[in-house]
Amino acid sequence: MSLPLSKAAVKPQQRSFWIAVICGAVILTIGMGARQSFGIFQKPIAADLHVGRELWSFANALAMLLMGAFSPFVGNVADRFGTARTVVAGGVLYVGGMFMIAFATEGVMVTLGNVCGVGMAAAGFGPIFGSISRQTPPEQRSVALGVATAGGSFGQFAIVPFASLLQYRLDNWHTTMFILGLMSMMMVPLAFGLREQRAAAPKPGTAMPQGTKDALQEAFQTQGFWLLTMGFFVCGFHVTFIGLHLPSYISDKGVGMSFFGRPVSALEIGGWAIGLVGLFNIAGSLIWGWLGSQYPKKDMLALLYALRALAFVMFLAVPLSWVSVLLFSAWLGFLWLGTVPLTSGLVGYMFGSTHVSMLWGIVFFSHQLGSFLGGWGPGRLYDIEGNYDLMWWISVGLGVFAAVIHWWIRERPVQRLAIAAALA
Repeated sequence: MSLPLSKAAVKPQQRSFWIAVICGAVILTIGMGARQSFGIFQKPIAADLHVGRELWSFANALAMLLMGAFSPFVGNVADRFGTARTVVAGGVLYVGGMFMIAFATEGVMVTLGNVCGVGMAAAGFGPIFGSISRQTPPEQRSVALGVATAGGSFGQFAIVPFASLLQYRLDNWHTTMFILGLMSMMMVPLAFGLREQRAAAPKPGTAMPQGTKDALQEAFQTQGFWLLTMGFFVCGFHVTFIGLHLPSYISDKGVGMSFFGRPVSALEIGGWAIGLVGLFNIAGSLIWGWLGSQYPKKDMLALLYALRALAFVMFLAVPLSWVSVLLFSAWLGFLWLGTVPLTSGLVGYMFGSTHVSMLWGIVFFSHQLGSFLGGWGPGRLYDIEGNYDLMWWISVGLGVFAAVIHWWIRERPVQRLAIAAALA
């Protein structure tokens, strides 16, 4: 009788980890989709508030920086006290920031609303990936993380074009932002799907779990952790530069088209370009997540960054048109967030799942440093130079740099995990 009971006990656990994956994916769909739509507000806010592009660029970049700074902290909170509560708190703060921006009439309120976007640190990749990693069998972890990452990509595909069309029809960025805030409220109830069973207390005579201080010391003494952290800086730079400034770049160049006789504005094409990035990233996240389960993750990361650099070079080399914009967006989309399941999976593989949210938060902080420079820098440079030319070539150089340093990573568990595996 014990064998059937043990089988029955396994089935609910298998179902529960997919519940966490799906709920996490939908939360990322909403949160990341709304955040990625911010690029379409660049020119309307500058015109309405009579400011340069640096204001909106800096406000978004500051939010990215603070999001990264809080990520290790909220990751540690989620590891210790539960992901669901952490994501609920982050979702509430994030939605509050959206509404603050929607009702803003001057630069200070716009900036403060973006700062409240720090809630996305608590309702973002770190805590969600930590919950999924702890609930997912190791052999399925890379694929599960790829599915969750694809959720953020689907939001980019579905929400950004919707927001750009809404902005075009309403011609009122306040209303568009308010509607996005209403949609984002769904993040809060979905967080309860991330609840985890409390780990049982260790039996007398067994080794105590690794503490926070020891986990940090172990990671900081591992060269691969620092190389991974530096590489993820480049990902943040690329993603924010493209997401926040590509629609404006397309609009500046006057790229237009006709769809069944209806003129399509450059603003709409910019929204569709970001949406297409999200669409192709759905497949990209799943494929790169699967590749990470078949081949060394650090090699796949090196290949991905090299292909990104090539995408930028090709985009600059061919004549600019709506066709080249959409082809570039599709190519870049395949490479967009494929870094996330590979990087987070590598952190978990090297250091184990106990403190994965906190360690991922540190790596993600580097990503957000890159996001800060990739968001604010181009806006500042545009106000000085009147173009984005230099930023494109900086992106190429950073892609090559990231590809090289990932080849140097030694992909293996730390000595503590290797010894535990040998004794098991």
